[in-house]
Amino acid sequence: MARRVYNFENPDRFTAGTIGQPGNRAFYLQAREGDRISSVLLEKVQVALLAERLSQLLASVRERGAGVPADAAPSDIDSAPLDEPLNETFKVGSLTIVWNDEDESITLEARAMSEDQELGVDPFDADDDDDQELDVVRVRLDPKRALAFARRAEDVVAAGRPPCPFCGQPLNPEGHICTRRNGFMH
Repeated sequence: MARRVYNFENPDRFTAGTIGQPGNRAFYLQAREGDRISSVLLEKVQVALLAERLSQLLASVRERGAGVPADAAPSDIDSAPLDEPLNETFKVGSLTIVWNDEDESITLEARAMSEDQELGVDPFDADDDDDQELDVVRVRLDPKRALAFARRAEDVVAAGRPPCPFCGQPLNPEGHICTRRNGFMH
């Protein structure tokens, strides 16, 4: 199948969100520009790392003198639910963040998971040409919108189950078997 590239040069909306209850949530990145919507499925850890790396990148370029705000204004953070209908474009295998010095913008790429990743094959053994055939969602954001996206992504990740005070693992409503309490329920 031919590679599909979904470009969003100036999206009306770019957000992270979830479907489902804590402990059983599916995480999505969603871009909307006019009538076009792309929603890609990814793991919670990918959302957390994306938010962290975006924040680090923006702090770094701010230190070098770029026009990047120190933090997102609460009014800039998109807290609305994901747009519907929610049709999954693909499952994300890798993410890329690129800073463009010329126009002080960020380009984020979410690349589809390869068959090797789905099958559990070591991705370092895969052929580099396979990456050129994978579907991509590419979103260009100004620093203010990128920072607001990062804050929203952090909020989405933090809205999950609270951590166990003993072992740090997520607490289920019915409790969990805690290794720090010698296997007793907490």
